[in-house]
Amino acid sequence: MNKVYKSFLLISIRYLFLVILVLPGLILFYRLFSPLTIYPVYFLLNIFFDATLTGTTIFVQEFPIEIVEACIAGAAYYLLLIFNLSIPGIKVKKRISMVLFAFITFLLVNILRIFLLSILYISGSRWFDFAHELFWYAISIVFVVGIWFLEVKLFKLKSIPFYSDLNFLYSHSYLKK
Repeated sequence: MNKVYKSFLLISIRYLFLVILVLPGLILFYRLFSPLTIYPVYFLLNIFFDATLTGTTIFVQEFPIEIVEACIAGAAYYLLLIFNLSIPGIKVKKRISMVLFAFITFLLVNILRIFLLSILYISGSRWFDFAHELFWYAISIVFVVGIWFLEVKLFKLKSIPFYSDLNFLYSHSYLKK
């Protein structure tokens, strides 16, 4: 198999995998990361308070802390997966390491975020609404981009997501003169 054909095949497999994952929606990410998020937050809150867990709601004193899908941030995991699969020339073992690194890092940051927001809420802080909105609209994006840049540095990535694949496809297409 020649090198160009192999590259076309690998690009096709990576993007086909992304399309297959998006077909059922983000439900796969929510099913996987909901318990991985809720239980550690409950555990952390239970260290400092008498907390109880009912479904996706953690009760601390009279305060219900409902962890909804937006808190789980399934779309952020999917975006990190897109970034990781849209880079060409990565061996499978390294790619798996990259995806695991991104997912675990975001999971830990997300658990810490929910825990800290919960503390603000329980304490009746006037900063809770501001912090919650700030995390929702701005900082969550910074987390994803920051994790991606950290991956680029740690894994010494040289390619650009999507662009490198598109550049390769264009350079081997009939459109190029």
